[in-house]
Formats: sequence, structure tokens, C-alpha cells
Amino acid sequence: MGHYSVQFLCRIILGGLFIYASLDKIVHPQDFARIIYDYRLLPDFAIYGVALFLPWFEMICGLLLVSGFMVRTSSILLGLLLMVFMAALSFNALRGLDISCGCFTVSDAGQGSLVGYVLRDILFLIPALILIFFHKERIKRSKLKKSGKQRLS
Repeated sequence: MGHYSVQFLCRIILGGLFIYASLDKIVHPQDFARIIYDYRLLPDFAIYGVALFLPWFEMICGLLLVSGFMVRTSSILLGLLLMVFMAALSFNALRGLDISCGCFTVSDAGQGSLVGYVLRDILFLIPALILIFFHKERIKRSKLKKSGKQRLS
């Protein structure tokens, strides 16, 4: 498998993951705000703003990745977001809180281990790191021809 195929797969996996993760949170911002509150990391005044902003941020970055536009920037932003998620999950696991992750759904159903979620997020970070460090824009032949003609002129 060529490096462009690997990059394409990483873009689709990571972008699709964040698009999917954003959907339930966009539809149910009140429930997502409750989950953010349960983390006990943000001041009360910031909770609703984050609950409204974060899912749309995930959606936009995911769409940018899937479309192949601003790949490195989107990968950096989503990689940083994953690290923030891992820190928040780890902190609450250390505090012994039993809370809903809120990662893909605002429902409490299927709640798992916070440590398990951190390990899962580490796996999600792999495609982001591949795109951050190894992404190369594919240059179309038409652009090469045009740039070559401009240099000759």
C-alpha cells in the first residue's frame, strides 16, 4: 500500500470518527453540557459554550480531513483535542469518578472504563500523528505543467 493510500485511510478514519462523534452532541447540546459538567473541570459559565462549540469544531475538522482540505492543520487540531480528552479522562479516572465519557453519545448506556477510553484515544491518535508528520500534498500534473511554463517564461 502506497503512502498516499495510507494517508487517505488515515484521513477517512480520523475524519469519519470525529464527524460521527459530533452528531449526537450537536443534536442534544443540553445532555452534552451535563456530561461536561460531570467532568468537573470547567467553571460553570463555560460549560454551555463548550457544549455548543466543541461538537461543531469536531464536525468541521472531520469534514476538512475527509475532503482533503487543510489536512495537516485539521490533524494537529484533532490530535491536540484527543490529548485534551485523554488528560480529562485520566484526571477523572485518578480522582475515582464514575462518569459517562460523552465521546460518541450523550446517553449513559454502554458506559465503560475511563482507562479503556484513554487507551482507545491513544489508538485514535495514531492516524492523526501519521497525517501530522507524513502528510504530503498530492501535486497534480496540470499544476506542475503550469508552474514549469511560468518558470520558462
